[in-house]
Amino acid sequence: QAQLVESGGGLVQAGGSLRLSCAASGRTFSTYVMGWFRQAPGKEREFVSAISWSSWIGTSTYYADSVKGRFTISRDNAKNTVYLQMNSLKSEDTAVYYCAASSHPTIRTTGTVYDYWGQGTQVTVSS
Repeated sequence: QAQLVESGGGLVQAGGSLRLSCAASGRTFSTYVMGWFRQAPGKEREFVSAISWSSWIGTSTYYADSVKGRFTISRDNAKNTVYLQMNSLKSEDTAVYYCAASSHPTIRTTGTVYDYWGQGTQVTVSS
């Protein structure tokens, strides 16, 4: 059974950094688009970033405007793991962060196209 497990969340002061990890198991996700979404209390889930990989194109990434320049997504296909390095964190980054995997061939920001989801990890940024 395919499973995604996030880790690395926690409490950090504004301006600080965190690195989230998403370990996949149960199948190989190397050709899947891997994404990060987040949901703050009282708000809808929103797209954060996604990364794709193919043997002929290589790696492609995409970021929400709100995190561009501060967050970096990466993946290690050998470890079946995707990462989200978050720098210069702001209080508005506080949310539960979810890892997701999509079999769609290109990056999409809509959560409905993602086939697998993790349980989420809490990120709290204190101001």
